[in-house]
Amino acid sequence: MNRISNWIKKYREVSLVTIDTVLVIVAYGLAYFIRTDLGRLSYFSAVDSLLGLMVIPVVLNLFSFFLFHLNRSLWQYISLDEVIHVGMASLLGNMTWFLIVITVNFKDYFRSLPLIALVLQILLMVGVRMAYRLYRRTARLQKRNHRALILGAGQAGVMALREIMSSNRYDSRIVGFVDRNPLKKKQILNGISVLGTDDDLPSIVSSYEVDTAYIAIKNITKSDLKNLIEKCHQLKLRTRIVGFTLQDGAKKEMASIRNIKMDDLLGRGELDLNSETIGTFLTGKTVVVTGAGGSIGSELVRQIVTFNPKHMVLIDIYENNMYDLQMELNMKYHPDKSKLTCLIGSVRDRKRMDEIFQEVHPDVVFHAAAHKHVPLVEDSPLEAIKNNVFGTKNVIEASIQSGVDKFVLISTDKAVRTTNVMGATKRMCELLVQGYKDNGVTKLCAVRFGNVLGSNGSVIPLFEKQIESGGPVTVTDPNIIRYFMTIPEAAQLVLQAGAFANTGEIFILDMGKPVKILDLAKNLIELAGYVPDKDIEIVFTGLRPGEKLYEELLLDPKKCTKTENNLIFITQPEDISMDLVKDKLSKLGNLLETNHFTNREIIDLVTMLK
Repeated sequence: MNRISNWIKKYREVSLVTIDTVLVIVAYGLAYFIRTDLGRLSYFSAVDSLLGLMVIPVVLNLFSFFLFHLNRSLWQYISLDEVIHVGMASLLGNMTWFLIVITVNFKDYFRSLPLIALVLQILLMVGVRMAYRLYRRTARLQKRNHRALILGAGQAGVMALREIMSSNRYDSRIVGFVDRNPLKKKQILNGISVLGTDDDLPSIVSSYEVDTAYIAIKNITKSDLKNLIEKCHQLKLRTRIVGFTLQDGAKKEMASIRNIKMDDLLGRGELDLNSETIGTFLTGKTVVVTGAGGSIGSELVRQIVTFNPKHMVLIDIYENNMYDLQMELNMKYHPDKSKLTCLIGSVRDRKRMDEIFQEVHPDVVFHAAAHKHVPLVEDSPLEAIKNNVFGTKNVIEASIQSGVDKFVLISTDKAVRTTNVMGATKRMCELLVQGYKDNGVTKLCAVRFGNVLGSNGSVIPLFEKQIESGGPVTVTDPNIIRYFMTIPEAAQLVLQAGAFANTGEIFILDMGKPVKILDLAKNLIELAGYVPDKDIEIVFTGLRPGEKLYEELLLDPKKCTKTENNLIFITQPEDISMDLVKDKLSKLGNLLETNHFTNREIIDLVTMLK
């Protein structure tokens, strides 16, 4: 194989040298033709001299071509740099010959000939290369099966066009642009016309037989992106999104094309965070995160590290999760070893929590450690009580004893009017926050939100695996709905809520409109390029134990007040006495000892506030 590869390489280089040699000869022939007043016969006495001396400029040019590596260039990728190399190589070869000509008095030889030949040579060499590039591009584009539009006729659209046209990774021919600005209609961008506006999209798709769309609009809002995706979806267009990344030391922007993700379909607005408030909350502080290896915990860590805390202590019982997170932080952020401590430990172990907290003396604690999978907890309720309830109690008391300033509990919408053990244990955690609120040392709060896209054990990764394996996709009930937000969005709002914390508040994150799980499944199937119930079957399996058709975020909407952030609300602290909390803890502890109970008894024990 190496021999064949070397032969092809050698053959190609010889071919390039041969073509360039012929072009040099043609350039000098044309130069002589022009210099003799377009070939008047009276000047043919110099032909012998011309032929005799042409070998010298050819040799000189060949030498300069090798010097500038023109024999190794790829003509299909000719750019301004390649044109400059051709010009410099030609200039070196011909100006050397010109200096020889004016130094040595050649009989009947025109001194201007090398200068004329220089111009012609550059034009011929660049022209041949451009023609070859055009031929290759045309041939390549003719083989592409999909006809596509670029939505956005701005700088982003032009960058997307160049990326699609130059790369073999895309099987699309661009037939035109579409832009929201009607004044751009009929304009030409890099040889491609602006065919109309978004309103003209249906007729354009029909007229030009378009089957693919690339959305290339910088600074588009999430709601506008969602609407545009839905419009493309209605027209049955394969839709891709063009993003942009910085290259070459953040000086050059490059287009990157990706598939649509579920968070694109949520259409949630951009977060309005008070970075100054969060910075005051975290910068220069010692921060502990429990459950740091989980979906929410790890994203909290990624967000916190950007605020330059003094010391971060990450705790998780699963060593693999902790190892992966530690390696990620080392690669991305290169943290000072003294600023990052990764520990293996269980929140169930009160002694372990006390040891850690007394050693590091944290200022802020984010408690994300919990058993959260509803069906699994239904089958192992005691483990959830041990981990979620008594684990939270351990961390709260360790925080108070070590003088923590703020404690933030990660809660869930399943704590509201719960029908399952997991929700009951998280509701009990909220009661612990409110019961301990008057401790005089630590400000405690809870942050309640719904499902997050792509979190461990959530429905999105499950659906994706089912689609990858060919289906079926399993949905419990056709009418089931859930609230969703992205993991980064949830983590950022948790940080903002934590900065607001004062005394026993339950912060509620605005989850937007609920999403029908059936629609979610259909969207994921379509995003993967399949047709629901044709290529991939959707099967309804029935509600699982403890599962509700819908989740709620509020106990009493009338007691909910706004914060300065329009996505964060507060339920005012309930009148929860410590005696009541201790009574419930005692009864839950008895259940652990007797192991004689029903899941319904656990739920009733927690939710009844009498």
